[in-house]
Amino acid sequence: MSYVPVSRRTLRRHRESERSTRRLVAALSVAAAAAWLLSVTLSTAVHVDTYVHHVAVVLHVLSMVVAFGAVILVDWHGFLWLIGRRDLAETIRLDGAATPLIWGGLAGMLATGVFLNPHLNNPMTDLKLAAVLVLSLNGIMLIPLMRRLARLTPDASFEALAVGQRVHLLLCLVISQLCWWTAIVIGFINAEF
Repeated sequence: MSYVPVSRRTLRRHRESERSTRRLVAALSVAAAAAWLLSVTLSTAVHVDTYVHHVAVVLHVLSMVVAFGAVILVDWHGFLWLIGRRDLAETIRLDGAATPLIWGGLAGMLATGVFLNPHLNNPMTDLKLAAVLVLSLNGIMLIPLMRRLARLTPDASFEALAVGQRVHLLLCLVISQLCWWTAIVIGFINAEF
């Protein structure tokens, strides 16, 4: 075990930062679940004509492309960092630039989903909706880890992370990809049939 001299003031700031991050994650998780529930609930009450439905489908797909495209780019860049081909600073900077696109795309998907007349009695639709909720919560659960990564040296490697941090990062990556691909595939299958 190594000793790094740290003042009490620095320790207190770090603890306060950790507490504020936990509060932020809790608040964002509640907000994401509420937005998802509102979207699903409104989708059962709102019935639109064919033209509005088609516009909603186009906007829904565009929102999905923006969000998923940004996720793929960040995940790919993260993978390159994992194998030592990129610096951590580059990956964190890209994540910061892509985050508004990801959350904006998800918000667009929830907003336009209200007008898609989903068949909530179809188990595949329920699975898709559950995947969207899980991927939203999964993204929120990455916030504490990304804040910790941002405090590391710009050239820190994946191996420099604690085992728990590596597991957290890889688990979030797998959950993200699994949920995104599940939602996309089911969405296109439902659109065809």
